[in-house]
Amino acid sequence: MSRPSFFYRNSLSIVLFTLMIIFLTGQFFTGWKTENKELIENGQAALKMREYIHSGHFIQATFENWESEFLQMMLYVLLTVSLRQKGSSESKSLTEKEEVDRDPIAHPKAPWSVKKGGIWLKLYQHSLSLAFATLFLTSFILHFYGSLKDFNDEQMMKNKPALTALQYISESRFWFESFQNWQSEFLAVASLVVLSIWLRERGSPESKPVDMPHNEN
Repeated sequence: MSRPSFFYRNSLSIVLFTLMIIFLTGQFFTGWKTENKELIENGQAALKMREYIHSGHFIQATFENWESEFLQMMLYVLLTVSLRQKGSSESKSLTEKEEVDRDPIAHPKAPWSVKKGGIWLKLYQHSLSLAFATLFLTSFILHFYGSLKDFNDEQMMKNKPALTALQYISESRFWFESFQNWQSEFLAVASLVVLSIWLRERGSPESKPVDMPHNEN
């Protein structure tokens, strides 16, 4: 039997990253057009493409969304360790101990950190949530930077004083940008957890087998 092709073995990540790039490109060009329209209406010079990449408008819009995605995934990974939902395909069993709960064994094919043990094993045991936490904090900082820059650009157009980072951190605008995304992410995850109790998608690992009773995990 021939080995599956590279695309078949990695098709899920390839398609997802491709879609991300397509929609990020769409966001860039529509955002560029929107920002320039507003600048021209306010008597300002339009931004060139390379200038828009560094603008607060683009940075804020991009990392505002990335921030909420990474927060969602970090907390979802952590919450599913100990919390349960009866009948959901997204939850561990209510009674049985699962494979992911067992102590790691340093076998020959185990990751380097498992074989090394000690602090490296402790870090590796939580590396997924730590990675999402790092991505969240990085995106949060960049969202704040872009939002502050965009806000101060608007202040300049209105001939109003710019704010410092310490002043802007208490502005409702920044937190509104964050909260409106955070709540939608948790609604999406909660919907998947609850809907997977009763609904099915044949062939998807996010769904229970079609003939499985509703009350079983």
